[in-house]
Amino acid sequence: MKFKLLATAAAVSMVLSGCVFHIDASKHDDNQSKKMQTVSQEIHKTNTQKQNNNKVFSQNYMLEELANGLKVMVVKTDYPDVVSLQIPVSVGSRDEVEAGKTGFTHFFEHMMFKGSKKYPQDVYSDILKNSGVDNRAYTTNDYTNYHLNFSKEHLAKVLEIEADIFQNLSYTQEQFRTEAQTVKGEYLKNNASPIRKLLSAVRSEAFDTHTYKHTTMGFFEDIQAMPDQMDYGQKFFENFYVPKNVSLVIVGDVNPSETMKLVKQYWGKWQAKGVDAVVPVEPKQTKAKYTHVKNDGLPGHWLLVSYKGTPWLPKQQDRSALDLISELYFSENSELYQTLIVDKQIASQMFTYNPETKDAGLLHVFVKVDKESDLVVARDLINQTYAKVRTELVDADKLANLKSNLKYSFINGLDSSQSIASTLASYMHFERDPEVINQLYRSFDGITAQDIKKVANQYFVDSSRTTVTMSDLKEVEGFGKEVNLDSVVAVLNQKPSEYHFNVLDKTNDSPLIDVNFLFYSGAAADPKGKKGLAALTTNMIAQGGSQTRTYKEINKAMYPLAGSFDVQLDKEMISFSGRVHKDNAGIWYKLVSDQLLNPGWRVDDFKRIKKELIDGIKSGLKASNDEELGKEVLYAKLYQGHVYESYNYGDLSDLEAITLDDLKVFYATEFTQAKLNVGITGDMSDKLKHTMFADLAQLPQGKESRLMVADAPKLTGRHASIVEKSAKSTAVSFGFPIDTIRSDKDWAALWLIRSYFGEHRSSNSFLYQRIRQTRGMNYGDYSYIEYFPRGMFQTKPDANLGRSEQIFQIWLRPLRSNNDAHFATRTALFELNKLIKTGMTQESFVATRNFLSNFVPQMVASQDKQLGYALDSQFYNTEDFVSYVRKQLAALTVEDVNRVIKDNLQTNDIQYVFITSDAKDMKKRLASEQASPLKYNTDKPADLVAEDKIIQSYKLSIPNNNIEVMDIESVFK
Repeated sequence: MKFKLLATAAAVSMVLSGCVFHIDASKHDDNQSKKMQTVSQEIHKTNTQKQNNNKVFSQNYMLEELANGLKVMVVKTDYPDVVSLQIPVSVGSRDEVEAGKTGFTHFFEHMMFKGSKKYPQDVYSDILKNSGVDNRAYTTNDYTNYHLNFSKEHLAKVLEIEADIFQNLSYTQEQFRTEAQTVKGEYLKNNASPIRKLLSAVRSEAFDTHTYKHTTMGFFEDIQAMPDQMDYGQKFFENFYVPKNVSLVIVGDVNPSETMKLVKQYWGKWQAKGVDAVVPVEPKQTKAKYTHVKNDGLPGHWLLVSYKGTPWLPKQQDRSALDLISELYFSENSELYQTLIVDKQIASQMFTYNPETKDAGLLHVFVKVDKESDLVVARDLINQTYAKVRTELVDADKLANLKSNLKYSFINGLDSSQSIASTLASYMHFERDPEVINQLYRSFDGITAQDIKKVANQYFVDSSRTTVTMSDLKEVEGFGKEVNLDSVVAVLNQKPSEYHFNVLDKTNDSPLIDVNFLFYSGAAADPKGKKGLAALTTNMIAQGGSQTRTYKEINKAMYPLAGSFDVQLDKEMISFSGRVHKDNAGIWYKLVSDQLLNPGWRVDDFKRIKKELIDGIKSGLKASNDEELGKEVLYAKLYQGHVYESYNYGDLSDLEAITLDDLKVFYATEFTQAKLNVGITGDMSDKLKHTMFADLAQLPQGKESRLMVADAPKLTGRHASIVEKSAKSTAVSFGFPIDTIRSDKDWAALWLIRSYFGEHRSSNSFLYQRIRQTRGMNYGDYSYIEYFPRGMFQTKPDANLGRSEQIFQIWLRPLRSNNDAHFATRTALFELNKLIKTGMTQESFVATRNFLSNFVPQMVASQDKQLGYALDSQFYNTEDFVSYVRKQLAALTVEDVNRVIKDNLQTNDIQYVFITSDAKDMKKRLASEQASPLKYNTDKPADLVAEDKIIQSYKLSIPNNNIEVMDIESVFK
């Protein structure tokens, strides 16, 4: 189980005390309007605090149901300026009951961005961009959520626009058909993920009649038919996008009463009744099921064991007990994990996932192994563990520690208005009442060891199990005979000093303490022939235990604290960051300081971590993540012979050869006081700080404060590297080195330019509009002037990736074919040349500057982000990030920006990278300048068709001898 707490982002604010201000509707006659009653009560402060101390979620909030059925929740926070608006709609793939019409919930998540007659897409997008609004959405089994984050002065306008779109959504047939093509591309992109394939397979096998049989994307044949389903699309919208299914969650720097007035002004007149989906009842499963999925070219072997669970009913104990079982027996802290991953090293990955669903869903355990024969071993160990749950009483201390962990983890999730709002939205779709959160945690509190045993015997039976295997093989040998749980159960029933490092002390009154041990070293310090040494060393520190405690013992001790200690590695920075509640700070510090200052250096840990890194490169990057692979190959090609050349986590052959003694030498050389920068925020005591500083003074003093990095190699001409591998689509990245980094005078202007041209994961950017929106070619198109890893997994950049050298990069998310990739690349180059030639208009400049000025506070909206960016400002020798950016932007003119375009951007010297299954075809296309005509499934405007004719033959001008074909096996070898 990935436990769903009141936040999925990082951090916590103080949990606000006080009386709940709750407004609800009284019952009313159908012929009369609802008359709202305001309930307000003053309670003595002491009694209020006592009452709320018994609640896990204790923020003040205002909750009201309007006469039309719309539910509104407003939470005022102390985070300045920023407001988060979440609009959960109680419709998900569960409601797709009509045959041949799956995927429409997700499809309408896309269509809701098309606007209305009053605010068509280009108009409202321009308004939101100028207002710095971060506007996104996602779809789940049971609900769809639209979330917007913005500065408080734009609240009224955002509410007005969204209300008009929800009530008057408008789009053309051309827009409908184009978006259907985009959704198809998204399906193909997602289909590359082994996890998604496993989930799709197990749901199809486990369910016979319930709509959980299909995923949120839907069945592929239904997606293919979508372009011709416009009439059904309108019917779907009218049935489900109605007030009784919609909630507004507004969290931030707002006045609740005034906010409620605005909601009523714009949303109160919405009248629509809608139709409830009649979801078929799933018959009781009568036997264990198994299926195998052949996945061509997949390295290793995957196993998924899933059991039927229970609906999410927070007042009942079944679901809570199942969640606790998942965490106790199948998480990283479990004995099974230690057996499979750490001790016997049978598996390279293991994790659990139990989504909260309105109806009975599935409880999953995923395992990845290298050897086919280990699939049976892993499967049997999983099911034997379930048998163990049915026969033993869990240790009382272990259960108490888990409950403590859940409590503090919950608190750790409330670090920003956005995290509070997003979590509330994820619960509002159940009963549209945030008190379900407190009901859930009260349910946890009441569960005993006997309850867990009882629930396990009810749900973990053979007839509730569905198992899936997936690999490159046609079938798995020896997998025919399953574990009989009843038989196993029967058997079990039988039996302070001077220091030389920098300190950034930003302590405050927050009960959460964040600490960042930032070393100015990293992968750029890897010696020749030992690429990956920094990665191995840092992971041994973070995941290899200490001299006095094993990694397993540290995790066990850390667990009840809900503390964290993680590492992030880049070329010139190694960041060990952690968080803990101030109540547990002393114990937490003893654990993490022991790891940092006295690493364990155990051989078994070394072998395990090396294996995980190698598997991460082979399976995680090279096999399963074409988007990140293309970007990393681009960096490797641009920095040949430079310390930036190798992948951060190493080359495979070098990793194999690195020894434990190599790690010890790297640790002694690079982890010095001179390179250390300590950042602290939260309510850490002076006593603990002094202890920490005295301990860190034990590190070698060192001489160099940071790595010396040479200028990037000079790139001359146009080059292309084509990586051939098994792939359903073609990923594209290209770029060139630039001299401008964050501390340079022109950086803010260049940062504005890349935002206009390709803001990460933003539908407002120019490239996105030209390639994805207008032509429906892929899932997004973005540009960067700073290193941005893990871009497919997050919407905002991480801190502590400071570099002395950067590149200008364009990332085109995977295209449907080589032809489309060729056309999209030509389009990007075509538009880049136009930008260089004509520059930005005054209107575009002002809109982008407005967006960034409003957006930049969201980048540092949590406590740990604020600390990370403050440390980065020290690295670049700039002032506070938000102030620095806003001051620089305010001083810019469009003339400045267009000069910076001329000074920094060019198309004569470019490195392209293509990830494709047909390198021969891609090389032929590039070398011959083969035309790449684009085909649509709907009529397009004449001016677009005319432009396409120019672009389809637009020359990339890459000399044949500059086109390199690489087999995937040779990459990072």
